[in-house]
Amino acid sequence: MPSMNPLFTTAKPVIAMIHLDALPGTPASRMSLKAIEARTVAEVEIYRVAGVHGLMLENMHDTPYLRGGVGPEIVAAMAIIARRVQETGKLPCGIQILAGANVEAMAVAHAAGLDFIRAEGFAFAHVADEGLIQSSAAELLRYRRRIGAERVQVWADIKKKHSSHAITADIGIGETAHAVEFLRGDAVIVTGSVTGDAPQLSDVTDAKKHCGIPVYLGSGVTTKNLAKFYRVADGFIIGSDFKEGGDWSRAVEPERVEKFMAAHRKLGG
Repeated sequence: MPSMNPLFTTAKPVIAMIHLDALPGTPASRMSLKAIEARTVAEVEIYRVAGVHGLMLENMHDTPYLRGGVGPEIVAAMAIIARRVQETGKLPCGIQILAGANVEAMAVAHAAGLDFIRAEGFAFAHVADEGLIQSSAAELLRYRRRIGAERVQVWADIKKKHSSHAITADIGIGETAHAVEFLRGDAVIVTGSVTGDAPQLSDVTDAKKHCGIPVYLGSGVTTKNLAKFYRVADGFIIGSDFKEGGDWSRAVEPERVEKFMAAHRKLGG
């Protein structure tokens, strides 16, 4: 069975999330850009050998995150690393720039030849620890058209983790998924409440019911619970479960990646 997304030939693709070390200029930065690039390439090779179907990178260690934009030093660094990831992995590849720096992510994806971005706050607003994140769809898609990057897909988080959604409490996750499709997004991402927390199965089925674009799971999917979600989801973005002890901040453990991919193949992926 082919994937719903033309980027992938495999049904229900597995996308490995690469958490870049803190980039130069951020409070936790301790490594040169060249060293970060070398470590990232080694991680890509682990994922490539294990047979994942796609890659995504994000600046997860750049805490505390700026809200809605980042400086040119981050854009430049991520473009350099993203191009190397794309060339090394030779797989569909995406990027997220925290927090909510969706226009910058689109610029990097276009420059580095990536295939998609993961966008926060595409439809509706929410409150994150950085503050109020507003809808970015109108600005983002006009920017994409302006720079000729229409080939770059937009995957939008809905009811995003690490955020309060009280201001949209009367809008269900299914309605939010429908809004992403109406606003010309290419896919939606459903998560749990925090990193490493699995989504509610009812949230996944509600999102699927209300939109015709792919629904990816963006947190908390593990080898143990994969079968539970396999039937309903269109793909899986895996970060924490591929790391030592299931901790997103630790190193990739090849055995965990191989175990997950074996379970995925057994289910028909």
